Amino acid sequence: MSTHAARLGALRSELAARGLTGFVVPLTDEHMSEYVGGYAQRLAWLTGFEGSAGTAVVLSAEAAIFVDGRYTLQVREQVSADHWAYVGVPQTSVADWLRAHAPAGARIGYDPWLHTPGWVRDAGAALAAKGAELVPVAGNPVDAVWADRPAPSPAPLAPHSAERAGLGAAEKRAELAEWLVARQADALVLTALDSIAWAFNLRGADIAHTPVGLAYALVRADGTADLFVAPEKITDAVRAHLGNAVRLHPRADFATALGTLKGQRVAVDPERAVAAIFDALEAGGATVLAERDPVVLAKACKNPVEIAGHRAASVRDGAAVARFLRWVEATAPQGGLTELDCAAKLLEFRQAGGVLRDTSFDTISATGAHGAIPHYRVDAASNARLEPGQLYLVDSGGQYEDGTTDITRVIPVTEPTPEQRDRFTRVLKGHIALATAIFPPGTNGGQLDAFARRPLWEVGLDYAHGTGHGVGAYLSVHEGPQRIATPNYPGGGPAEPLRPGMIVSNEPGYYQAGDFGIRIENLILVEERATEGGTMLGFETLTFCPIERRLIEPALLTPAERAWVDAYHARVLAVLGPLFDADELAWLNSKCAPLDVG
Repeated sequence: MSTHAARLGALRSELAARGLTGFVVPLTDEHMSEYVGGYAQRLAWLTGFEGSAGTAVVLSAEAAIFVDGRYTLQVREQVSADHWAYVGVPQTSVADWLRAHAPAGARIGYDPWLHTPGWVRDAGAALAAKGAELVPVAGNPVDAVWADRPAPSPAPLAPHSAERAGLGAAEKRAELAEWLVARQADALVLTALDSIAWAFNLRGADIAHTPVGLAYALVRADGTADLFVAPEKITDAVRAHLGNAVRLHPRADFATALGTLKGQRVAVDPERAVAAIFDALEAGGATVLAERDPVVLAKACKNPVEIAGHRAASVRDGAAVARFLRWVEATAPQGGLTELDCAAKLLEFRQAGGVLRDTSFDTISATGAHGAIPHYRVDAASNARLEPGQLYLVDSGGQYEDGTTDITRVIPVTEPTPEQRDRFTRVLKGHIALATAIFPPGTNGGQLDAFARRPLWEVGLDYAHGTGHGVGAYLSVHEGPQRIATPNYPGGGPAEPLRPGMIVSNEPGYYQAGDFGIRIENLILVEERATEGGTMLGFETLTFCPIERRLIEPALLTPAERAWVDAYHARVLAVLGPLFDADELAWLNSKCAPLDVG
């Protein structure tokens, strides 16, 4: 019996011992994080799936794993079809599946520290329609059978200076206090780890690639706060940074503290706080105000200091990626170069600057058919050689104290085919359409998403992911609420107007299963644009690195699109050129020369 089959069997035995018919296993933690610490990797431990979004449902006689279009291929490589059914979302929700598959009288367990109140409501209603029941569990049954489950990270927190943040932590708490007073509320519960990191100007190392620490917070209407964090994480520097207005408590005391707010009006985000928090507040006699976490929008709209920091990080990062592309171009045709070799070499180039804190996610180093898996993650088992005729796709980013980066480039190992050039150029046309968009205030990213898809749609093609996600300031590489996506695509959701200071990715793609993948990604900044008719919004491109000329078919570009490519490359040359030696500069000049239109 395989390891994962044995784990599934052990979980079923544990569920039976508890009188449960089934259990829901999401890929998240008690903070509703996208990326989670090792202690919370329950879905990966149970199924083998290593993507960043997914859910499993285990019943007595069947089991299903739910993933979106980004992971359609990956889930089939990592999760055994002998034991798991593959279900696509949003086409079929967990609630829909439970309604269809849970038997009458079933008792389906869930961990109230891992689901939002809305999910509990919907899943409970679906089961009730079948005469079944959704049952909260006091201890997660996966944890009960996970014998070598790692402990949460003990890494200490560190202050993030106002010189980097652009605003002091006390000033941020004062703004949150004003927000509370305006709503006649007494306290705000913060559970999202990046919100806490931003509000208190703290950074941590508890989650790979995301500089946050495990904590909860209560911000009060008088500007004081209670921070719940493991005591070993608090250094003298952190204590001094927080000052007397922030009261420190063990993280384990958070649930108890929620029960002491009787008679108080407490604001909680129903999308980011788990059901257990709402249950504890209501049981303790607090009045719960369902409000979006006010930090979400505040941290999304970067201040001038954060924008300047990101620009500096982008130059540093673009130079590292350009040097890496030059190395791949020279090395791959010699043969023997693998995806893991490339990922390691790219990290070397980033580290050479001496200020890299971490990568911003696991590098997607994908050649040939692996490039058609949008969130492919190379390991020793999947590691492939770069072969002639293939396209090599690399999607990567860096965490620097002044900014978080994310960039994707594609290069041919040898000469590209006409089909590869056509598809690449259509993706580029979509990228340019979004980069040059001008739109009125109040426009949301979903309204712009089609700009990037039209060149592919014109020939009956598309891609199964959103076009852009928000990016934090030395925080999460995937940050809301802004996005360039409609609800039809992964990454879509509530329509959030784009505002000046927001940073989003611009990353249309094309994926030909079993053959190649293409994605062109830059980060772009929302900014105001003066026009004849009044103030509009547009984008400033922040990422500087050559776009592979050998993959561009100039005849497919309009004159305006060719002008954009030439202007972008001229800017790349001006920004990166001073950082390069003579040999590097000769290569960069060749990559940034104006397009030859024949």
